[in-house]
Amino acid sequence: MDILLQQIINGLTTGSVYAVVALGYTMVYGVIQLINFAHGEVVMIGAMVAFSIITSLAGSGMPPLAIVLAGVMAAIPACMTIGYLLERAAYRPLRHAPRLAPLITAIGMSIILQHAALLIWGRNPLAFPQIIENPSFSIGTAAISAVQITIILLSFTMMAGLSWFVYRTRFGIAIRATAENVHVASLMGINANRVIAATFVIGAGLGAVAGVMYGSYYGIAHYTMGFTLGLKAFSAAVLGGIGNIAGAMLGGLLLGLVEALGTGYIGDFSDLCRWPGASEGMAWMGEHCADGANFVLFGSNYQDVFAFLMLILVLVFRPSGLLGERVSERA
Repeated sequence: MDILLQQIINGLTTGSVYAVVALGYTMVYGVIQLINFAHGEVVMIGAMVAFSIITSLAGSGMPPLAIVLAGVMAAIPACMTIGYLLERAAYRPLRHAPRLAPLITAIGMSIILQHAALLIWGRNPLAFPQIIENPSFSIGTAAISAVQITIILLSFTMMAGLSWFVYRTRFGIAIRATAENVHVASLMGINANRVIAATFVIGAGLGAVAGVMYGSYYGIAHYTMGFTLGLKAFSAAVLGGIGNIAGAMLGGLLLGLVEALGTGYIGDFSDLCRWPGASEGMAWMGEHCADGANFVLFGSNYQDVFAFLMLILVLVFRPSGLLGERVSERA
């Protein structure tokens, strides 16, 4: 139970990061049915920009919290600008092209951003500055840090704010109308180009915050970090129901929990020395296990497998995702 509670806390933290990144995927897909595979690299750029600002201000005498906020405030407009440029230069010209063209373009932009970060920040992992005290609090026998609490609360706040914006504001109505039918929305006076560009910008802004959350939690930033993070966040969006804001949040949290619980328990479950039939059926196995040794088939390094295994299962049994919002095909 001690391990269970701690892994749940860790899973909620990781899942919150996945969920915020997944919101960017679901915003864009919900409007134009485009998988923006460069979104993971936008998150990475956010982490790198925040790293540069925080590192440069670390010795300035400013309060640590103000330095971190300055990093966040620099990362958000930087990522928003990249998001707008991606939509304007790479995706808008191909909006009416066959679906394969924007997909290949998205992958190409991902590679371009990744190598641009390589040229700017180098290939070595960067230690994210930990300038704010990070006290831990006890929950039973488990511990939760101040950074973990901040990440979880901030992710839920952003999801609630995004939901309010989409469902309660005038521009949110324009976004939903464009998602329903871009041609009819244009006939009703909605500037579809502005709405679509806004979804990229909003998603990129959320990605910037997610990048800072990731760097603060794991203490590291790297030019390749966006690839795996983006792939898992995309899996979370599909798991919850891509195009659905609440679904992206649900998918991210579930994915984080599955990873954390799998990491915590897979070693015990796959230890053949704990299975009487395995050690008794093979003499060499019995000799190996007799000295109290372990024979673990799958360790915690298999945690990435759980995310994609879960995605495969959902696609097989419920292709529309857990919350099941289908986006109609464009004419």
